[in-house]
Amino acid sequence: QVQLAESGGGLVQAGGSLRLSCAASGRTFSRYAMGWFRQAPGKEREIVAGINWSGLNIYYADSVKGRFTISRDNAKNTVYLQMNSLKPEDTAVYYCAADSLNAVAPRNTYGMDYWGKGTLVTVSS
Repeated sequence: QVQLAESGGGLVQAGGSLRLSCAASGRTFSRYAMGWFRQAPGKEREIVAGINWSGLNIYYADSVKGRFTISRDNAKNTVYLQMNSLKPEDTAVYYCAADSLNAVAPRNTYGMDYWGKGTLVTVSS
């Protein structure tokens, strides 16, 4: 079992930055592929970025490439999402999730075994 807790969300103006953190419980965090996802009101949950267990395989959705950076610190059981140049369309609840079976970075919501409760990011224009 893995429990995930996101933090770092909030209200920011367009063009600003936020850093999200996802703290994981359990001693097997370093084995899991991790992903950041978001869900805006009335829309389906979508992947934002994924990272494999080693941090060497990373995936970004086209909408965030060049603006967001995913990273992980296995010693701290934490995965991060640095979000720069934020846009109003980035407004959503952001979730982190863990995949216990995938050796590569997640590219969609399928196969994610554990989910956090989410943190709200609101970008004002």
